[in-house]
Amino acid sequence: MSLRFGIVGAGMAGLACAEALRTRDRRPVLLDKGRGAGGRMAARRMATPVGQASFDMGAQYFTARDPGFTRRVDSWIDAGLVAPWGDAGADAYVGVPSMNAPIRQMAEAQAVRWATRVVRIERVRDEWQLCTEAGERIEVDVAIIALPAEQAAQLLVPIATDFAERARSTTTAPCWTAMLTFSEPVAVIGNCFRGSGTLSWAARNNSKPGRSGPESWILQGGPEWSDQYLAADPHWVVATLVEAAASLLGAPLPASCAQSCHRWRYARSGTEGSGALWDPHRRLGVCGDWLFGPRIEAAWRSGNLLAKRIEEDAERGLLVS
Repeated sequence: MSLRFGIVGAGMAGLACAEALRTRDRRPVLLDKGRGAGGRMAARRMATPVGQASFDMGAQYFTARDPGFTRRVDSWIDAGLVAPWGDAGADAYVGVPSMNAPIRQMAEAQAVRWATRVVRIERVRDEWQLCTEAGERIEVDVAIIALPAEQAAQLLVPIATDFAERARSTTTAPCWTAMLTFSEPVAVIGNCFRGSGTLSWAARNNSKPGRSGPESWILQGGPEWSDQYLAADPHWVVATLVEAAASLLGAPLPASCAQSCHRWRYARSGTEGSGALWDPHRRLGVCGDWLFGPRIEAAWRSGNLLAKRIEEDAERGLLVS
């Protein structure tokens, strides 16, 4: 009988781990509290008086330096799901037509159960039980947690205090993101701007490859500022970021015809450094960008590294079913 794998979290790390396991005939089930693929690569559509606008509301672009990840990115480019975005740098890429395009493709090939929040993991005899918010218990032989550090720690405390401590010591910075649509182009030269303090990033989202629709801008607050004002009123947040953008761009923004904002509690990960956590005796693994560093590539590498460690131990006979 083959081992049953359960992965909590269907973001880049969890999906990368599932992809690598499936190449070795594993069939993991992934459980995610979200309604669909995206996570911190999420995109949002907004109906506005000047047409439907789209926004990359989380990660704005990603880079590819690891050889394995570079090959994966090349496959997305060949499939028309990713394109270079030179405005952000020579090695910057974005999903097409939105940032979540590659991760949606990854999810389509996996057994993912969306809108399924795992609230507790219990050890019962020789198996793990993934306990959901709806009261379901999903039995697996190998449990993998692919969540931001703070969320991973909550699940790990009762079952693996050593892993939990590593997660607890690696904090994630929040980020307020404002999304604005304008009836005409903002009259500034350039499409993306890096700042500091209140505003860390401003970008003309509709300038990215494969985008269409009206003039759309993303404004992202700096980590310290976002943390300080995490509980602030969203309308105040947008107004403050717009004021900061005027200073960064050197000109006031015109009145927007539609706006929204999103509070990311877990936006930019810390750096624990080990890449992935794995205990073959407990059959318990952890992956995520926070185990490498705050990059989409780091999440992919972590998921792949965990799958590699699992298979190495399986070949040594440490994971007999």
